[in-house]
Amino acid sequence: MSHAAARLTQSATQTTSHSKRIVAGRIISAVPILFMIFDGGIKLAKVAPVTEAFAQLGYPVSLAPTIGILALACTAVYAIPRSSVLGAVLLTGYLGGAIATQVRAGAGLFPIFFPIIIAGLVWGGLFLRDDRLRQFLPVPGGRGAKR
Repeated sequence: MSHAAARLTQSATQTTSHSKRIVAGRIISAVPILFMIFDGGIKLAKVAPVTEAFAQLGYPVSLAPTIGILALACTAVYAIPRSSVLGAVLLTGYLGGAIATQVRAGAGLFPIFFPIIIAGLVWGGLFLRDDRLRQFLPVPGGRGAKR
């Protein structure tokens, strides 16, 4: 095989793996987006479980719509490709508040770790779909990694 043909084959393979990585990143990113839309929506609707949870956590239920709008706004910023890194930072802060609330309330392991899992999906999906982020993170195999 000629050198030019080998380069063409390598380029096609890189393009295919790049496309697969982006699709995987979008699928992974969809999970926290859908969850946050659900979470924000139920806070706006003030359904019974939200009212009960707010009472149990010591928050006035009147804050539910505000927190719901905040969740939806952070999610929208994350879902827009040009602002997704900022959205990930905002969602990390939002989810950190959820973790702090659960720790303060003495919740079990699942309510504390669930926001950590969602944050991991936020950043994992973004890492796979955004070349800009991979350039800055020193992850083995990433462009930003020292060899």
